[in-house]
Amino acid sequence: MSCINSSHIAVNEPVLSYLPGSAERTQLQAALEQQHAQCVDLPLVIAGRHQQRSDTVEVVSPHAHQHRLARLSQATPADVEQAVQAACAAQRDWSQWSLDARCEVFLKAADLLAGPWRQKLNAATMLGQSKTVQQAEIDAACELIDFLRFNVQFAQELAAQQPLSSPGVRNRMDCRPLEGFVYAITPFNFTAIGGNLATAPVLMGNTVVWKPSATASLSNYLFMELLEEAGLPPGVINFVPGDPQVVSGAVLSSPHLAGIHFTGSTAVFDSLWQQTAQHLPHYRAYPRLVGETGGKDFVLAHPSADAAALAAALVRGAFEFQGQKCSAASRAYIPSSLWPQVKERMLAMLAEIRMGDVRDFSNFMGAVIDRKAFQRIKGYIDAARTDSRCQLVAGGTADDSEGFFVAPTVIQVSDPQHALMREEIFGPVLAVYVFDDGQWDAVVQLVDQTSPYALTGAVFARDRQVLAQLGQALRFAAGNFYINDKPTGAVVGQQPFGGARRSGTNDKAGSAWNLLRWVSPRTVKETHLPPTGHAYPHMQR
Repeated sequence: MSCINSSHIAVNEPVLSYLPGSAERTQLQAALEQQHAQCVDLPLVIAGRHQQRSDTVEVVSPHAHQHRLARLSQATPADVEQAVQAACAAQRDWSQWSLDARCEVFLKAADLLAGPWRQKLNAATMLGQSKTVQQAEIDAACELIDFLRFNVQFAQELAAQQPLSSPGVRNRMDCRPLEGFVYAITPFNFTAIGGNLATAPVLMGNTVVWKPSATASLSNYLFMELLEEAGLPPGVINFVPGDPQVVSGAVLSSPHLAGIHFTGSTAVFDSLWQQTAQHLPHYRAYPRLVGETGGKDFVLAHPSADAAALAAALVRGAFEFQGQKCSAASRAYIPSSLWPQVKERMLAMLAEIRMGDVRDFSNFMGAVIDRKAFQRIKGYIDAARTDSRCQLVAGGTADDSEGFFVAPTVIQVSDPQHALMREEIFGPVLAVYVFDDGQWDAVVQLVDQTSPYALTGAVFARDRQVLAQLGQALRFAAGNFYINDKPTGAVVGQQPFGGARRSGTNDKAGSAWNLLRWVSPRTVKETHLPPTGHAYPHMQR
């Protein structure tokens, strides 16, 4: 890996406002109208060939589930085997490209996304994943652009870190890619995550078999097309949608599997890890497993907290994108002295929230992703209605007649060990435990010990001594820790993202730590004047 051009300094992509009358609003509305009016075929992409299959699944808008957006081809085991072969064949050439040459592909991709492709990706994310304009802009545009640009900077910085050389000797570090291919398995909830999981290993010289989520396939396929326009060679990324068991079964059986880059549920990651372990003697090398999984993200308030800031953080943190963020606020611990003010402010904000078709820019929320998610979330709410330990504070309604809509729901629980405080719901449901101010130390322990996850968490206090206490007491409770802010909204280059415990391997997407997982370094020593004899000075008589 070489680095001739070290002048690239990444900056975060500005978030556009989409105010009435703005150019970006007009452009986005035109893209929405165009994509909404058509039903497209989404093929496999293997070795650069776009291949349509007769076996397809429908891609619909979650907020209008009778409206078809696309027909998504489903890969067969033979297709997956072809994709694996294509990835292995392409790596021979791709891994020989200089780092600078690879960087240029992704810098061009970022410029394309910031320019002519921006509203294509935003519109597809809104229609296919039911994101509002704000949520689509910070995801499909800004975060994905940031991943592309910052990863280039991080890769160049890694290449510049070289070992010491003594007189007559030159030492260097060759950051080779992994030997084989990387399997990228991407989720529905962030277009940017889909793009980053596929491209981060590729930037470091690897090739990828990419299995996208069916419900994010429209935006993911468009990004695949964007990469091709940016100059990505055939076979470097192979786009293989299909049944998860079919695709994973074929991929994991290949001896050339070099790594897995995953975002999704803890149960699925456990299964992938177990299957990999079963195949371990069959692999040419130990695969790298990188995963970001579940979360039961907390907000803990001290009596000194600002009630207005806390209420706003809870509403935004719990209900933006219908609570379908790995980092979404899902459990809150609020002192009884503060709860009446916070509750009043939250109810006032919730009364103003509109939910519906995301093409209406006045809506704050869209629909949850599909019927399975709708039924799961509704099941938690229905169970709480008849549970004496639960009090419905707000919301509680769900309607799937036109779209999979679940109202923003707040449930106060009297039992801090209730399932609503422990289990990941992945929907617009916030569980609140109200505690006596005098129970502070016990509640801090509850926050740390109640959930098996450790992804994100937020604390609110104006007392600096309390903040210092929490920083230590909750040091291992969250990989992304927020002080007086909501636990969502990590920005590439500012807050590298990932958690530990049952939340994943904490390899920090959007940082050099993640890129290090996709290289297998080689140390090279060149001696200019090698010795010509065997004797050492101490051997003289």
